[in-house]
Amino acid sequence: MIEKALQQAAVSESEQEFAILRDNFNRKISYMRISITDRCNLRCTYCMPAWGFEWMDRNSLLTYDEIFRLVRVAAKRGLYKVRITGGEPLVRDGVVDFVAGINAIEGIREIALTTNAVLLKKYAQGLKDAGLQRVNISLDSLDPKKFEEITRGHVFWKVWEGIEEAERVGLNPLKINVVLQNGVNDMEAVDFAKMTIDKPYDIRFIEYMPVNDYEDWRSKYIPVAEIKERISRELGELLPVTEKESDGPSKNYHLDGAKGVVGFITAISDNHFCEKCNRVRLTADGKIRPCLFSAIEVDFLDALRNNCSDEDLDLLFDQVLGIKPQAHDLDKFSEEKMLKAMVNIGG
Repeated sequence: MIEKALQQAAVSESEQEFAILRDNFNRKISYMRISITDRCNLRCTYCMPAWGFEWMDRNSLLTYDEIFRLVRVAAKRGLYKVRITGGEPLVRDGVVDFVAGINAIEGIREIALTTNAVLLKKYAQGLKDAGLQRVNISLDSLDPKKFEEITRGHVFWKVWEGIEEAERVGLNPLKINVVLQNGVNDMEAVDFAKMTIDKPYDIRFIEYMPVNDYEDWRSKYIPVAEIKERISRELGELLPVTEKESDGPSKNYHLDGAKGVVGFITAISDNHFCEKCNRVRLTADGKIRPCLFSAIEVDFLDALRNNCSDEDLDLLFDQVLGIKPQAHDLDKFSEEKMLKAMVNIGG
């Protein structure tokens, strides 16, 4: 009897382990970035071209109910964190109710949102009440004129109002993402880092990546190691912060006595985070990409609109797990691997 019970327990444990979202490199996938639209109210230079961009057909976008179903299936296999992205997610109607719907899914424990904050003042309280816990805000310059050049939008003060409102309603920690561009905004790095002295913000510097301008991206690239050195030289030693799972790919530090954090995301110079990658990306048109820097993806939209079962969706998730690469190999660029437009993928 004891032997039989042990055998049954072993089978049960094996079945449970099989059900977990685990790729071929023994990484558990617990985090999904969900793009709910490719539309955006800005046109940042590193994200999309100034003109000639073709939006996705609205009929090809996943409905909120279709997204809920995907998340429910994945949550049964260990998914517990969701980040809502775009485009700009706040331009899609019903986003507050969408957050509430995600929050109601059993197993989901963390909900975050990435935004340019243009509309955040309007929605921050409602999002917080619906279950949103954190926001990442894109802000690449503290100079209104330079901000306008980078984003092609005259909305700098709206973004600041959004930041202040997010802080007021308690969407913490409030993370501000700065995409570094050599000769454009890299000289502002020290000013951004200074913000953390008096504000409990996470300022995160992100290396410039090859998106729209494959031919020219290297001229705009600057390694964050250089930025880190500048900050240390001007403001004092950057002290390591104890790593948390919510930090994601960011290596975090703080200045002595500072209220906030200075983080560095080294997508180009050091892909240390690939070995711990726990995420996949759901595009607005229903494709799941297991790696940001690869064209490989699995289409879920067709299955969802052809009366698939949850078991069919599980099989598609297994396909995603099977094709997730060990690392992004950004040092082996080709035209085919280039990111055509970040707005299509969700970052």
